[in-house]
Amino acid sequence: MSGAAAGVPERPVTLPGGVTGPDDLRAALGGAGYLADEGLATVVFLALALRRPLLLEGDAGVGKTEVAKALSRWLGAELLRIQCYEGIDAAQAVYEWDYARQLLHLRAAEARGAVSGERVSEAIEDELYSERFLVRRPLLAAITADPGGPPPVLLVDELDRADDEFEAFLLEVLSEYAVTVPELGTFRAAVPPIVVLTSNRTRDLHDALKRRCLYHWVEHPDFERELEIVALRAPEVAPRLAREVAAAAGQLREMGLYKPPGVAETIDWAEALAALGQARLDEAGVERTLGTVLKYREDAERVRAAGICELVTAAAQRAG
Repeated sequence: MSGAAAGVPERPVTLPGGVTGPDDLRAALGGAGYLADEGLATVVFLALALRRPLLLEGDAGVGKTEVAKALSRWLGAELLRIQCYEGIDAAQAVYEWDYARQLLHLRAAEARGAVSGERVSEAIEDELYSERFLVRRPLLAAITADPGGPPPVLLVDELDRADDEFEAFLLEVLSEYAVTVPELGTFRAAVPPIVVLTSNRTRDLHDALKRRCLYHWVEHPDFERELEIVALRAPEVAPRLAREVAAAAGQLREMGLYKPPGVAETIDWAEALAALGQARLDEAGVERTLGTVLKYREDAERVRAAGICELVTAAAQRAG
C-alpha cells in the first residue's frame, strides 16, 4: 500500500506560515505565546498534517488547554470550546432550538391568522424548525464553519469528566465529522476542524477514542522551561524572583501534595510577589502569597509543617 493510500503524505506537508516540520511549528507556537517541547511540537505538527484529532493527557495545570488557544492565535482561527462535566449531553455540545424565538414566531403567526386554535400549519411548523431558530453549540459550529476561512479549533476540554455515553457520541462525530439534526438532516464538514481533546485522567478514556486520535502525555516542564514560560507570560517579574519562584514550584511538586501547582499557578505566584514589590523569594513573601499557588488548606498546612524557610532556602539553591 502506498503512503498516499495509507493517509500518509508522500512529500513534506506545508502548513500555514510556511511551517514544514516540528521545529517550524515550535517557533510558530512560541510566537503565539506557547513554549512547546520537541515531543509536543512533533505530535501537534502531525495532527495538523494528517488531519487527526489530538488527545492530550496530563496533570491539571501543565498547559494542555493552552495548546488549543495557541493554535487558534497562530492560525487566526475561531476557538470553539466544549467544557466537559458530569452529565453533559448532546444538547450542550451540539445544538438546541431557540424556544423563546420560536414562541414569539408562533404568536406572530397567530396574530396574522396563520394559526387556527391549536392547529399549526405544516408551513409554520417547518418555519419553527428551520436554521433561523437553530442554536449551534461548539460541535455543530465547528462542523458547519465557513470553508473559505481557516478551520476552527475545537477544544473538548477535560473529556474525562464526561460519561461514557457522551464519549461514544463524540467518537461517532469525529469518525465522520458529521452531525444529524432530525428536523433538518445531516450536516457534514467541508473541511474538518482542528480538534484538541484534553484529559486529566481522572478516568481512563476508551481505546476506540484513543485509536482515533494522536496521543501525547504532557509533563510538567523542567526548571529551565518553566522559567522561560514565566519570563514570557510575566515579563514584569524580576529575573531573580522568576528563577526562585520556578524553583520553589518544582520543590512543591515533589512534596506529594493533593494538588501540586501547575504552570498557571507558578505564573500567578510570580505576578503576586512582584505586585507586592518583592525582588527575591523570602519566608514572609511566601507566607503572604501561599494561596496563589496552593488551592487546598491541607496542602498549605503540609508546606508550613515542612517549613517555609526550608522551601525558600532550597529554592534559592536550586535557582543558582
